[in-house]
Amino acid sequence: MPSATSVLKRLVLGRPFRSDRLSNELLPKRIALPIFASDPLSSVTYATQEILLILALGGVAFLHLTPWVALAVVVLLVVVVLSYRQVVQAYPSGGGSYEVASRNLGRDAGLVVAGALLVDYVLTVAVSVAAGVDNIISAIPELNPHRVLINIVFIVLLTAMNLRGVRESGRTFAVPTYAFVAGVLIMIGLGLVQTLFGHHPVAESAHYGIHAEQTGLSGLAVVFLVLRAFSSGCTALTGAEAISNGVPAFRKPKGLNAARTMTAMGVLSITMFAGITLLALISQVKIAESTCDLVGYPGNCADESQRTVIAQIAAAVFGGDHSVGFYYLQATAALILILAANTAFNGFPLLGSILARDRFLPRQLHTRGDRLTFSNGIILLALVAGLLIYVFAGSTTRLIQLYIIGVFTSFTLCQAGMVRHWNRELRAAETPAARRRIHRARVINAFGACFTGVVLVVVLITKFTGGAYLVVIAIPVLFLLMRAIRRHYQRVRDELAPDEAGGLLPSRVHALVLVSTLHKPTQRALSFAKASRPDTLTAITINVDDAETRELQRVWEQHHLTIPLKVLESPYREITRPVLNYIKTMRRDSPRDIICVYIPEYVVGHWWENLLHNQSALRLKGRLLFESGVMVTSVPWQLHSSAARDLERASHLPGDTRRGIL
Repeated sequence: MPSATSVLKRLVLGRPFRSDRLSNELLPKRIALPIFASDPLSSVTYATQEILLILALGGVAFLHLTPWVALAVVVLLVVVVLSYRQVVQAYPSGGGSYEVASRNLGRDAGLVVAGALLVDYVLTVAVSVAAGVDNIISAIPELNPHRVLINIVFIVLLTAMNLRGVRESGRTFAVPTYAFVAGVLIMIGLGLVQTLFGHHPVAESAHYGIHAEQTGLSGLAVVFLVLRAFSSGCTALTGAEAISNGVPAFRKPKGLNAARTMTAMGVLSITMFAGITLLALISQVKIAESTCDLVGYPGNCADESQRTVIAQIAAAVFGGDHSVGFYYLQATAALILILAANTAFNGFPLLGSILARDRFLPRQLHTRGDRLTFSNGIILLALVAGLLIYVFAGSTTRLIQLYIIGVFTSFTLCQAGMVRHWNRELRAAETPAARRRIHRARVINAFGACFTGVVLVVVLITKFTGGAYLVVIAIPVLFLLMRAIRRHYQRVRDELAPDEAGGLLPSRVHALVLVSTLHKPTQRALSFAKASRPDTLTAITINVDDAETRELQRVWEQHHLTIPLKVLESPYREITRPVLNYIKTMRRDSPRDIICVYIPEYVVGHWWENLLHNQSALRLKGRLLFESGVMVTSVPWQLHSSAARDLERASHLPGDTRRGIL
């Protein structure tokens, strides 16, 4: 029977795919959109709310600035989408911001971008899942004591879905993503129609006032408040770059399909964000950091929380908080917030594989798993995001302070890199039409670099003391770590480079066979060592027990073995040290000689049998591997339990494979 681990793995992941099925896993645009764009599409559920929350700190009077702040966010999103459309077509091999910055601004700039994106992908998972769980707990407050556990369970489920493969996870996420988009668009359309006919929706908080935390604001204080609101609203852009990292996952023509998907994501995000903001103003939604700050709030501010902005709009448009439309939108909003983490589950492994290919991360991240996914990257992302959830107790408020720093770092450096890219293309352009197109593209990217650079400074200033300083520390640490990994791989590569002469032959080869008792495994090791025709062949045993050693010598002579048996004394009953000292003495006398140590080992069929055998051999082998000029050869002896286990495994293989083994 297959092992329990094997059964569980197949149940969670499904059957493994052959490598030649990779082309079948490439994504059409309709599946790629929910996979790579669920994060920016879901951010409309809280982007408007974040703007209103910050402006409310100055009182109701400052809410009239909401349209201007939202307009700035929309302009920024348009610029980013236009810029990344060019990125995916200019660099269809994937890597997105990392590849653009590396090729045009240098390796160090590329590593800064990579570090920023890796941090942001981890935070995307943590924030998205935590925000979704917040909506669930708002409906069922009794679950609050289990907040962290619920977060971890959702991360595990998302991990399992993504390990099954991009097409399967895409189908899983497509329905709720499109259902949410449809619900929001219907709500916006219905709300605007109601307004057009003179029956505009009215939010439940429309008649509340707000206690201003910051009163008497003027001059620079007002500017700072607006900039802070703008930086909070920029959460609408999180995940916008994920498509550029995932271009290799698209069907051909990859660049064109990725660009069209980017356009669709931008149009939907802008439409939903602008529509929700407009309806929030029409319905006069009020929201504050605490219910106690709402003047006229009828509930107990210590026990009750405010409804989210999108929930208040839905209740106003669909006819109350018991309507079908209200429940539909709330359910799909909570679901897509959790599924928004899928953007990171696709972007992080792809970026990790590219960095591993370039030797900046461990090579294991470049390896595809059973289902042709970069499974090591998926698991690593889940572990780090789960750790963040645990450390910050699943608090969205605390986690979101770390958010979007990495996004705008990558935006700025990527678009600056694209300006250099167009400068190079401009020198090679041959026709006036091509030069005009390049000039237009360069203007877009230059404006984008300046715009996102200013936003990055604003975000750093407004969020630094709230926790963003942790990200400012994490990105340089990742930068230094990736450089160290690259140096290690380069050092190993240089050290292992082949000699021009092909390597010098050793003067002599000395074979040592470790013997504890004379039995079949020992006889096999002696025969194998003898067959290799070394210059000298010696059997060595460690004298731990005098009686056992004398018995071994007697049996050795009784079998008339011509191979000399060397006894190494061990007054402290050690096995490893006497062997190492003997080998070092031989090496000291003849440095150019090679010593090959043959170690008989049992091959067992059950894990518990390993605890009863091979322990001394494993310790000695591990230590000998560090000795220069020493080769270690394991000589296996298969016990009956291993043979039975091998037949059991073979019986569960497909027919053709089983016939090949037998």
